[in-house]
Amino acid sequence: QVQLVESGGGLVQPGGSLRLSCAASGRGFGISTMAWYRQAPGKQRELVASITWGDNTVYADSVKGRFTISRDNGKSTMWLQMNNLQYEDTAVYYCNSNRGNWDWGQGTQVTVSS
Repeated sequence: QVQLVESGGGLVQPGGSLRLSCAASGRGFGISTMAWYRQAPGKQRELVASITWGDNTVYADSVKGRFTISRDNGKSTMWLQMNNLQYEDTAVYYCNSNRGNWDWGQGTQVTVSS
């Protein structure tokens, strides 16, 4: 089992940037495809981006070209660099494996507002 702690969220104006971090403990991070998810109020959780242990990445169309996912297996840490944030990016952001099969962390709130 892997424990996950997300951080780095906050309030940002449209067009701004944030960098989210995901710290993992326990066995499994280094060999797993990891992902960032988000859940906006009243909506289902959706996968935003994923990254394999070999750094192959996939992005949701809504964030492609604006978000960048990265990881450091030695540090069991993953990041999500979010640029040109838009109102519709407002959500709680979570990290997990790409199957979402580990216990979910608390998430980190991202609010885009002027």
